[in-house]
Amino acid sequence: MAAVRVLIVEDDPFIAMDIEMAVAEQLGEAAELIVVESVAQAWRAAAGQLSCALLDIDVVDGKTFEVADTLRKTGIPFAFVSGSAPQEVPKPLRQARFLRKPFSTREVVAFVMAAIGGIVPESIA
Repeated sequence: MAAVRVLIVEDDPFIAMDIEMAVAEQLGEAAELIVVESVAQAWRAAAGQLSCALLDIDVVDGKTFEVADTLRKTGIPFAFVSGSAPQEVPKPLRQARFLRKPFSTREVVAFVMAAIGGIVPESIA
């Protein structure tokens, strides 16, 4: 298993690919990027060990708020990457980082690096 596991929940394949490529470019092969497009798939992925997560709010089968709340309660850092308004986020989740679409891939990478403690896997050090 990779030392760093990043969950990406995004139902637009082009946006998912942009996020995945930006994070992979920074972290290299030592990171496992788990890209899913639905809440159901996010639940399955979140059952495993994660370093952090990037969540679109509205995906094919609903909103990711319950997944986010579970991540929050278990101490897994996450950010919303969404075109939704920040005010739509339930109050208990408003402390999460919110990256508004269109986003900068630098913002996404900066969040991931901060979330994993700036750890750079040995393979890219």
